[in-house]
Amino acid sequence: MSEPQIEKSPFGRLPDGTSVDLYTLRGGAGLTAAIATYGGTIVSLRVPDAAGNPADVVLGFDGLEGYLGKGNPYFGAIIGRYGNRIARGRFTLDGREHVLAGNDGGNHLHGGLRSFDKVVWAARPLTAAAGPALQLSHTSADGEEGYPGKLSVSVTYTLEAGALRIDYAATTDGPTHCNLTNHAYFNLDGEGSGTILDHRLMIRAARFTPVGPGLIPTGEIRSVEGTPLDFRTATRIGDRIDADDPQLGFAGGYDHNWVLDRTGPSPWFCARLVGARSGRILEVLTTEPGVQFYSGNFLDGTLRGKGGKLYPRRGALCLETQHFPDTPNHPEFPSTVLRPGQKYATSTILRFSVERR
Repeated sequence: MSEPQIEKSPFGRLPDGTSVDLYTLRGGAGLTAAIATYGGTIVSLRVPDAAGNPADVVLGFDGLEGYLGKGNPYFGAIIGRYGNRIARGRFTLDGREHVLAGNDGGNHLHGGLRSFDKVVWAARPLTAAAGPALQLSHTSADGEEGYPGKLSVSVTYTLEAGALRIDYAATTDGPTHCNLTNHAYFNLDGEGSGTILDHRLMIRAARFTPVGPGLIPTGEIRSVEGTPLDFRTATRIGDRIDADDPQLGFAGGYDHNWVLDRTGPSPWFCARLVGARSGRILEVLTTEPGVQFYSGNFLDGTLRGKGGKLYPRRGALCLETQHFPDTPNHPEFPSTVLRPGQKYATSTILRFSVERR
């Protein structure tokens, strides 16, 4: 008998007794994804290397307790209502000011105090033509975390041949802002195997949004030409990460939004990452206008992850497809406003392969 493509198992309970489940999806090309209903979290993502040996390439914890801890830096979670930062935790929409949680030095980060990464999502396994899929849904009440409008959200993970596809959808009953993403931390040599400084990265973007203190965009869209943020050709991440550049100084490395060279609405190839030792390749395709490359600067070597491993500084990186940070306060950026009758719909594909050596 063949192994089931989707398997459900218990993952623990919240302090209030709410049960959390883990869904394991098995697809083609040896790819396996385990997703928890708590936070819609990608708990593990097993990918073969150039020799055919699978390893887990995302950071995380062995059980639910780790994800509930204060030290969890959004490992693998769905982020919303608004991924990234909003300056001073406030914005004005249709003439009305809305005040959000200031959970990042007075700024608003990743949806607030009890954001989408901290709720239990309703799950529905699906049998899709492309492969096994899991649809997660959640309703965010009007006024939750300070956001206006009731927002109904679904996120569908589909394990295609050699790829994990993420489709986001949302509707609202009142004008609001919406910017969803996933916060997986990747190390293509295997989680807990060291730093990502020897990984090679290419980002298909000629511009980025520079930041000031607090990592809030200034509103400028600047060329990467002549800066350490130029990844238009594949570059070893460690080559320039500690360069004497104000942008790297603000972030302690890379933690910036790149403005993608995207020319159409279909999922567009925007980034390519190659593991230094494993030969694993991750290609990112998205319908979004931006991607946040974060080089794990705030991992400090004290956080114990799977198997009790200590995760070092820069032990993983994130490639968060998104609209730009602080867009609600920058009308010159592509809009994140969602109104009744409109449907928010974006897609991101994480496509894996191996480098032939």
